[in-house]
Amino acid sequence: MHPAVTPPPRDHSQPPLTDTEIISLAQRHHNPTSSQLPPFLLSQSSHPSLLSFLHSRAAADLNSSSSVSDYVSALLSLISRHPSSALTSLLPTLLHSYLSLFTSNELTHDHNSLSTIHQFVGYLDIIEISEIPKVIDLITSYFPQINDLEDAHVLILLPKCLELIRFSNEIDKPVEYVNSVVDDLIGFDWSKVLLIKMVEIVRDFSFCIDKVRKREFLEKVFVKMRDDVEMQDLPGLVYQLLVLATKGFGKRDVIEGIVMYFGVMNKGSSIMKQVEGTVLLHVNFAVKQDPSLGQEVLGLVRLDSRAFNHFTVAVLLSVARIRRFSESAIGVLKTALFNAYKDYKFAKVCRWLSDELKEEYLENARIIEKAILKAVNASHYGREHIVPSIVQLGFGLLEGVEEGSEKEITKSNCLMGTEELGTQVLKCLFEVHDMARNEIIEQCKFRILSLKPEQGFPITRLLGYLVTVHPHPMLDHMSHLKEMLDYFVFMDDKISYHLVTVLLPLIKFSRDLQDYTILVLRKAMFRRENSVRLAATSAIFDLILAEKQSKTDGLFSFQESSSQASCSQQAEVPHPTKTDLFQELNGLLQRCLYQQANVRENLYHGLMKLVLVDPLIAGPTFNFLLPHFQRFYREDPDVQLEIDQCMKLENGKMCIEEPLDCLLFCVSWILLLQPLNRSEHPSDSWACFGFSITQENEAGRIFSGESFSNALVKIRKFIRNENLEGLIGKIQDSGSTPMEEEKRRCSATLLLGIVEVVMNIIVAELNKAANVQKQELETELSQFVDIHEFLEKYTSNSRQGHGFKKPIVRSTLSDTADTLAVGSTKLSPERTPLLATSSIYRLLQLALELWKLNFSKNSAASQKNSQLSSGKAQATNSKVIPCVLQMCLRQLKFFSFTGKDDPLKKLIYGEIKLLGPPLLNIILSLKPVPKSETDLHKKETKGKKNVEDRKEHIHLALLCLKRLIQISLCTSKYGGLFDDLVSACGVEDVSADAVGPNCSDECKLAEGIDDQSTRNKELFIKRSINPLLIEFLEFSFFSEAEGYTFSQILCDIALMIGNKLPEERRNLVGIWSTRICKSHHVTNSKVAKSLVFIAVSLSSPPSDLVIAQNMAEGLLKVVGSEGTDALDVSETFPVINKSTDAAIASTILQLVESNILDMDWITIRLKTYYMATQKGISFNQIGKMTPELAVEELLYSRAEAVVKVLSFFVAMNLKDTQAEHLLRLAAKFYKNLARLSKLRIASKGCKQVLPSLKYQKLVEITCRQLTAPIYDFVAQMQKNQQESNKTKGIVNKIKRENRCIPDLIFQIEDYEKYLIQLSKVTKVNLLRHAKRSTSRDFKILEPSEEENPNWEADCDNNTNTAEESGDEGEEETDNGLLPESGSPVAAEETEDEDEGALPRVKRAKTSRVVQDSSDEEA
Repeated sequence: MHPAVTPPPRDHSQPPLTDTEIISLAQRHHNPTSSQLPPFLLSQSSHPSLLSFLHSRAAADLNSSSSVSDYVSALLSLISRHPSSALTSLLPTLLHSYLSLFTSNELTHDHNSLSTIHQFVGYLDIIEISEIPKVIDLITSYFPQINDLEDAHVLILLPKCLELIRFSNEIDKPVEYVNSVVDDLIGFDWSKVLLIKMVEIVRDFSFCIDKVRKREFLEKVFVKMRDDVEMQDLPGLVYQLLVLATKGFGKRDVIEGIVMYFGVMNKGSSIMKQVEGTVLLHVNFAVKQDPSLGQEVLGLVRLDSRAFNHFTVAVLLSVARIRRFSESAIGVLKTALFNAYKDYKFAKVCRWLSDELKEEYLENARIIEKAILKAVNASHYGREHIVPSIVQLGFGLLEGVEEGSEKEITKSNCLMGTEELGTQVLKCLFEVHDMARNEIIEQCKFRILSLKPEQGFPITRLLGYLVTVHPHPMLDHMSHLKEMLDYFVFMDDKISYHLVTVLLPLIKFSRDLQDYTILVLRKAMFRRENSVRLAATSAIFDLILAEKQSKTDGLFSFQESSSQASCSQQAEVPHPTKTDLFQELNGLLQRCLYQQANVRENLYHGLMKLVLVDPLIAGPTFNFLLPHFQRFYREDPDVQLEIDQCMKLENGKMCIEEPLDCLLFCVSWILLLQPLNRSEHPSDSWACFGFSITQENEAGRIFSGESFSNALVKIRKFIRNENLEGLIGKIQDSGSTPMEEEKRRCSATLLLGIVEVVMNIIVAELNKAANVQKQELETELSQFVDIHEFLEKYTSNSRQGHGFKKPIVRSTLSDTADTLAVGSTKLSPERTPLLATSSIYRLLQLALELWKLNFSKNSAASQKNSQLSSGKAQATNSKVIPCVLQMCLRQLKFFSFTGKDDPLKKLIYGEIKLLGPPLLNIILSLKPVPKSETDLHKKETKGKKNVEDRKEHIHLALLCLKRLIQISLCTSKYGGLFDDLVSACGVEDVSADAVGPNCSDECKLAEGIDDQSTRNKELFIKRSINPLLIEFLEFSFFSEAEGYTFSQILCDIALMIGNKLPEERRNLVGIWSTRICKSHHVTNSKVAKSLVFIAVSLSSPPSDLVIAQNMAEGLLKVVGSEGTDALDVSETFPVINKSTDAAIASTILQLVESNILDMDWITIRLKTYYMATQKGISFNQIGKMTPELAVEELLYSRAEAVVKVLSFFVAMNLKDTQAEHLLRLAAKFYKNLARLSKLRIASKGCKQVLPSLKYQKLVEITCRQLTAPIYDFVAQMQKNQQESNKTKGIVNKIKRENRCIPDLIFQIEDYEKYLIQLSKVTKVNLLRHAKRSTSRDFKILEPSEEENPNWEADCDNNTNTAEESGDEGEEETDNGLLPESGSPVAAEETEDEDEGALPRVKRAKTSRVVQDSSDEEA
């Protein structure tokens, strides 16, 4: 194309250019030499023609986008090269025309149109500002038609247009205009394409949008995201949102929206999980670039645990991979979980919370558990980078078992608890991620060696689970397991034993591990530490048991050597061979026989376990023990037991070296379970335990077994006929040395255990004997009971005399490693009882029969007595019951010290609930019956001794029954105890006198209930506890102290049972106790305290505090107040009298304190909720009312009831300690009221809500009934103090009061300060009933000024300050003193969010007198 020729100036009729020529002209103008435009383009009259070319090109070609783009690009090029020409004025029209074609779909939307629009963006600066709104209107009108990504190209112009208007001075109210445009954009119905494009472009004009509209924009985005967004678009969309968070949009809003979107998504497909993994990488990268985003993530969960969902957990785990957030992110996760557990634990025991609220807190804990597990289970979907964080979290949970109070979180409510959750987390990783296995085992090793034993047990239990479920993968980490075993002798004995135990299932897969374990245990047996040898002994027997189990299940599967075949061949032989592990370790076990006594006890009990598992081992066991036994037993007819050989002198003290009683106990049980002659002893040997162990008789076993059997028979005869005093030494006299006394006690202790072994044998024979033999065996059993009672006197210090004796301290079975391994750290100092539960059960029956025979006046019974017992037995029958009850009590005490998985527990203790009926029968039989005066007068001396015996017997039986019921309530396995106890009562109807004179329909114990377990508990209270309690309270047979001692035990039993009943049934026990309080005059403070505690604590809210109010009212009349006379006994509650008023007052204050502590927890929860709400956080995913809002109204009602109770106490003349307790409670209560009042005040920028009517009523009642009287109470206290003598006790009391009184005054004023602020902002007069105090000193001054009637002036007064002593202040307050009277320093009012922030005031000496300031603030 030739260059255009410049027309002569005189010729003005140049022909117009065509569109093609214009394009060519633009191309030629790229040449710098061609810089002049044709006259046609310089004339504004050409603009219509130029625009017509645009429309014609758009209409001429179907693919018009390219031709139109070339033409527009040519015009824009010419305009850019000649900005001062008339062609520039064409630009607004050209842009408008092009946009019209684009929005009317007359142009194809493709990359050409996108390029053209991008060119227009660069020319917007030269367009007149008045034309920009037209462009914006054209773009916004096109919004409803944007459905494809190409349609959104036009939005590129929008950011620049809004920027030009926002900073223009030519547009009227540019900010308002931009805001209106933004409002229109937010108000449009966005398509998913428009949503993505809006998020992309909004960052370019974010500076033009205020915070409110930014939040509205984000809300719009997240709402549209939930409707219809393709999964493949989510990662890009989230990335753009994270960019917006760095461009001025709310970071918390962005993070909250993202986590809530992915948290509530129900699309659980693998694609969605992969998308979430990509999003996590985006979040991780964004936090690395902007760490403040990480702080927002942490703060989101800290503020409210309702933000928890599986994606929140995943985000925190991803953020934890960043070094600076590693500890804090995992800490936030653990804290949220622990707080959820604590909240549920509190809600579960807080009786005045509704069931719906308790279910809310339970559900919250479940949600957190499920969220953690869901995040971990999805860890293999493109999010492998969080695996190290999951390992850190899992072990953090296991270490925090003690911190999270996991022991009290059970599976009863489908909660896993901290330990199980941590185990599940690590188990899932171990199963899914091979790369995590080595790290998990390595971390287990590190933590087992470094943590405390209490924290190490969850780690070892995790190892045990992995070994059991995944044995083959664990074998790949054998080197780590061996390294842990190498530290066996350096670990805590409980941990070392448990570690070996959990690794034992692997020995059936690896002979090498078994050999290595044996080597470690051999080394441990040569250590000096006794605890190490104890653990090694227990581990050896567990190893033998595991080896036997592995032979039962199959042969070693990982042996490839030639020895495997020989082992297999030998394993098929039914008899023990030299390859048996018991025979192989025989030498090591022989070494145990020369260790300390507790190691030998461990050995004997281990042998019993072996026989229980493998009956074939009985013969080798007898052969193993016989030579050792013969060291202490000889066939000499004179002395058969070498008791002296069982003791030794160590460190100047006599101690037991050989527990011969435990040896005989072991042998006797093996003999009882392995009868020598099957024809004489059928297979139902000792059927009461349910055992029927049979085996082939072997010559060696018969020989050793017969030797032991004969020895036991001789020992039995020897003890019965021998002079025991000569055996244990002469009776203590004034000339005996302490060494001789110690030796005598050790001898008696051994003989006592042997006697119990013999008694077990006799009871076993008694269960199988015929009627004729039974009488002889019962007589013999009675004799051994007498011997037992005789020996018990020598096991205790002789200076203690008779009665309850303190047995000799001796290492017991509970010292063994297997018992310690279950976490039991509390050990009993008494010796281990060797009596079986079945023996005690039979002894209880025998004792009851003998008692009835001795005191029966029936001639037939007397005749039976003469036939049954010899003269010696009759003389000792009265000693049978106390001795047997002592045995029973000791048995029950030791029951809880035996490991629950110990196989000997069932063998020795059996069904311990069988002891319940005979104990109850003994109590009912020993309970005295009314007698006439003539009967009481006869045989006064003998009757007095009978009474004394009965008192002791009843007391012991009640203690046994209490301990048995306690065991039953703690273990569901023994829940059938109450069935047996109710059956033992045998009374269907309870007389009206026994129930009480005022029994009404309110007392419906055991009525209208289908659950049999609950019904039996209530029947036991109704038929047994209630009649006995009333009888002990009223019957004159016992002295006052004794009757009340028995009543105290019964009250404890009733309280234990009542606490286990459902809430609706528990109230009936409270009503029962309340009725007793109203009908019985009790003078014992402990019994009265128990009855009041049951009545209030077991009554259902709000009745509990109503009862407390009524009792406080009666207490006020008995204690007395200023100006009124006190009564001796309350008319309403006779249990309240001069003897019990102090105890009952303390009890009610204690119950009120528990309610105040509940209020304290709830106010903290409310504060957290309000803080989250004020910051705009809302996680109500299911549309229900939040538990915090529901509990707030309950809190006001509860606080009102507390005020009413305390109002009676502030009117009483309380003693010093009770008055101090009351002041401290009141200070805590006012502190909670101040918190509640502060929460009612809205923060800046938030709408102030008027206080509810319940809150206003609470304020009114508090001001009237508590605040004003409490000032009078303090004044009266100080007045009495001034009138008292300045004794040392008074001085100490003043020092205590110097700390509690200023704290109380400060908390009251702090509460009233927030009431003043709340009154100002709500225009509601909350202090119209308040009475301002006039003194702040311990010295009460008469008020010199009248109370200011003007409430508004009171509201403006400075907050009064309190004087405190020179001692240090309380933990939670920092009260100060005024420097001088009449010169107060106003406390600073802060708006700090911390609840503990207190005003700062100056200090002064305690001798100064402080008065209120009447000055008003300027």
